[in-house]
Amino acid sequence: MEHESNRFYPVEPRVGVGAITIKNGKVLLVKRGMEPGKGLWAIPGGMLKLGETLQKCAAREILEETGITVKVGECVYVFDFIEQDSEGKIKIHYVIVDFAAEYIAGEPRGADDALEARWLSAEDLLELPVSRNTLQALGALGFLKSD
Repeated sequence: MEHESNRFYPVEPRVGVGAITIKNGKVLLVKRGMEPGKGLWAIPGGMLKLGETLQKCAAREILEETGITVKVGECVYVFDFIEQDSEGKIKIHYVIVDFAAEYIAGEPRGADDALEARWLSAEDLLELPVSRNTLQALGALGFLKSD
């Protein structure tokens, strides 16, 4: 229950960290197994732990969720994720920091709270339910063409 109380209705914002890894024209994404965004394809990542650097968090989370080892590079995208309930109370408040990452080794497999992990092309994303924030981040990086 403590885990849930930290995830929902927090007393302060939480820091989420992800990594955008592109290999051979495809991006590594996961199908989320938990809220928020359960069932949507998104950039793999997770919560920063006390005493952990942002870069170490990104590498750890990518390995835990996808089985892929990466070398974490520069910060490339930062955004707020705030969700209110029907009464206007803050249900979720994350500050998400996404890094570029270089593929080192491994084959994608969904693990931890990811149902699936795959290398996906820009065309593949047209056919899948993808989180809005993931599309914005990939657009900002030029992976997706803007209209």
